[in-house]
Amino acid sequence: MASIVVVYHSGYGHTTKQAEAVAKGAGADLIAIDANGDIAEADWNKLDAAKAIIFGSPTYMGTVSWQFKKFADASSKRWFTQAWKNKIFAGFTNSATMNGDKGSTIQYFVTLAMQHSGVWVGTGLMPANNKAAKHGDVNYVGGFGGALMTTPSDAGADEVNAGDLETARLLGVRVAELAAKL
Repeated sequence: MASIVVVYHSGYGHTTKQAEAVAKGAGADLIAIDANGDIAEADWNKLDAAKAIIFGSPTYMGTVSWQFKKFADASSKRWFTQAWKNKIFAGFTNSATMNGDKGSTIQYFVTLAMQHSGVWVGTGLMPANNKAAKHGDVNYVGGFGGALMTTPSDAGADEVNAGDLETARLLGVRVAELAAKL
């Protein structure tokens, strides 16, 4: 199996649940960006060795958390040497509202991946977009560029939506399948 790493920040635990679902689907290692926006040197080494990197962050104020942005800025050392060139990339995000400008966060991930000369992978999932659709359905939020999750602001991390977690898991499966083919 190809080496896959999920690197993410979670402010309140909801995005951790999403990261765990993606990692389960991909058979990936998890790297949590800490509250100061840092990861260990050993984690950088894992990312350098990975065939695929999956980014995750909550959507705050229309983009990634400042902790994820600090990680992204620190990845510029890898950009300068093109250390992550031709890796597979994907991403996921969570916000409290149905839209919540999650698309801006996914686009940020795409841009970061392209700057690293990577290959972006979307969900490959059709949306649940008919009258019978329920929030518990796979890809109810309708993400194509990445896995999207909606968690009400007053919900605990143990209350994340099962359909959104399944969407995240399926993104992980897709990344693993493509990484194995390349």
